[in-house]
Amino acid sequence: MMHAGILGGGQLGRMLLQAAANYPVVTHVLENDPHCPAAHLCHHFTLGDIRSFQDVLAFGRGLDVMTIEIEQVNLEALEQLEQEGVRVFPRPAALRQLRSKVDQKQFYAAQQLPSAPFVITQSKADLYAWIDRLPAIHKIGEGGYDGRGVVKIRSEADIPHAFDGPSVLENMVPFVRELSVIVAAMPSGEVVSYPPVEMVADPLLHQLDFQLAPASILAETADKAKQVAESLVRALQSPGLFAVELFETADGEILINETAPRVHNSGHHTLEAAYCSQFDMVWRILLDLPPGDTRLHHASAMINLVGAPNQAGPVAYVGLEQALTYPGAYVHLYGKAETRPGRKMGHFTLLATDASQLPEQIHQLKSLIQVNSRT
Repeated sequence: MMHAGILGGGQLGRMLLQAAANYPVVTHVLENDPHCPAAHLCHHFTLGDIRSFQDVLAFGRGLDVMTIEIEQVNLEALEQLEQEGVRVFPRPAALRQLRSKVDQKQFYAAQQLPSAPFVITQSKADLYAWIDRLPAIHKIGEGGYDGRGVVKIRSEADIPHAFDGPSVLENMVPFVRELSVIVAAMPSGEVVSYPPVEMVADPLLHQLDFQLAPASILAETADKAKQVAESLVRALQSPGLFAVELFETADGEILINETAPRVHNSGHHTLEAAYCSQFDMVWRILLDLPPGDTRLHHASAMINLVGAPNQAGPVAYVGLEQALTYPGAYVHLYGKAETRPGRKMGHFTLLATDASQLPEQIHQLKSLIQVNSRT
């Protein structure tokens, strides 16, 4: 039996392990929280820090293959393990290209991939030299996630709110919608992708609220989005699963926003709406099996279930029973004991026979359930 390791034990690791049950593989997880969502689903759990060279090195020795469920991992240890013969997917070289937004933007430029114009800043003081580029978006190089680490700099008066470290100052793009394409690169070199989805962000939390699959876009736009995403992944020269977030501009351009080298929130709908889910696809990559069928058999929506405002503490799902009776709805709770405002606690997939009714159905389903604290 193949021994496979996952760095990180959050909800993405949890769903990877649920898919692993269908394959002849012994699973190992490294995480510093013994009560993390993935802890009880793996064959072997190791308590340790995924950012520690020694912890990752000790964890990886003896494994056949490794992957990640979060980017903040020790790359030096992964490079050493790769040299020792452990297969690491995505490869450490690809992870290094994507580990920060600064590295990503420079990679896109070097590969002549379409993305918004930008400059690199090392401190907030640097922005005073780029007043003529404002308004613009300032993105912290490392550490940002779920809308954190991104601020809009409208004018010189906003510069004190900028990031005081390596960051990207990016031109504001007049986009009409945000898209995402999940791309799988197999060890054989074959690249396949899922149909583009449309992402809708929460205007207050600045993170994904819900997405629609497939995106309601022209066929030529969908083809262009897949072409751009697949070109990016081919340029990385690494097996793995990648989520490529894109902008569709008002004049029909497709621009790369960001890339995640792992399973992604924008691909959760594939659990119910696709013939092969993004999580199943990862195991096909790790075990060097043929790629799965990326077609969708239903139109769908994925709705994030997040902690309600002003609610922090032991979680209580108010209205869960009623939400579970909603036609076509599938629930995934992440097993997190504590909630806090905006924290991702689960998601719903909503399958539809009529895609035009999804916006109203999303509103109805969201009104049925709230993530509160019991205290």
